[in-house]
Amino acid sequence: MSDWAPRRFWEEVSVRPENGGFRVYLDARSLRTPHRSELLAPSAGLAEEVAAEWRAQGERIDPLSMPFTRSLNSAIDKVAPNPGPVADMLAAYAETDLLCYRAEHPDELIARQAETWDPYLDWAAERYGARLQPVKGLMPVDQPAEAVAAVARAVHGLDPYALTAAHDLITLTGSVILGLSGIEGHAEADTLWHAARLDELWQIERWGEDEEAERQAAARADAIRHALNFHRVARETD
Repeated sequence: MSDWAPRRFWEEVSVRPENGGFRVYLDARSLRTPHRSELLAPSAGLAEEVAAEWRAQGERIDPLSMPFTRSLNSAIDKVAPNPGPVADMLAAYAETDLLCYRAEHPDELIARQAETWDPYLDWAAERYGARLQPVKGLMPVDQPAEAVAAVARAVHGLDPYALTAAHDLITLTGSVILGLSGIEGHAEADTLWHAARLDELWQIERWGEDEEAERQAAARADAIRHALNFHRVARETD
C-alpha cells in the first residue's frame, strides 16, 4: 500500500472576507474544493477553523485531520448544488425513527426508553407539529402522514451547511428527531449520543463492554460533536 500523500507547499495561512463570505489562502493561493469550486465559508469563525487545520499540517497533508475542511467541502460540492435529494433521504428517517421502536420487555428498559425518548417526541410535536407514534417491537409501522410531512418541511428548510451537519447527526443516531434537536440547539452532543445509544448502554450494563465496539462508539461520538460544532460556527455572525 502506498504511503504517498501531498506535501505541504505553503508557509502562511490567512483568512480574507470576499464575495459575501470568507476565503482561506495558502500564501497567495485560495483554497478550492475537490470539485474546484471556491471554498467560501459563510462565517469568519468557520473560515478560521478551516485555516487552523491547514496551519496544523506537517510536511505531509493528512485530510483525515481536517474535519472542518471536509464538512465545508461536502456542503459546497455535494449538498448546495442539489439539496433536495439529501433532504428527502434524511426526512425519510421519520418513517423508521429510532425513538419510535420500543422494547417489549423488560419493564426497566421500557421505562428507560420512555423516560429518555418521549421528551424528544414531545418536543418535535410542539416545535414542528410532528407527532410520531412509538410502537413496541421492530416491525415497521406507518407513521401519521401529517407528522412525516411536518418533519420533511423542517429538514427541507435547512440551509446547505445545516443540512450537512444534519446528515451526520441523523445517520449516526438513526433518528431525524435527535438530529433536528441538535440542529435547533435543543440538546447537546453528548446528550444526543447517550439517547441514541440507550439500548446499547443497557446491554453494556449487563454484559460488559467490548473494546472494539467502544472505540467505534467513541469515534461516532466525536463525529456528532464535530457536526454540531460545524453547524455552530457556520452560523456565527460577527
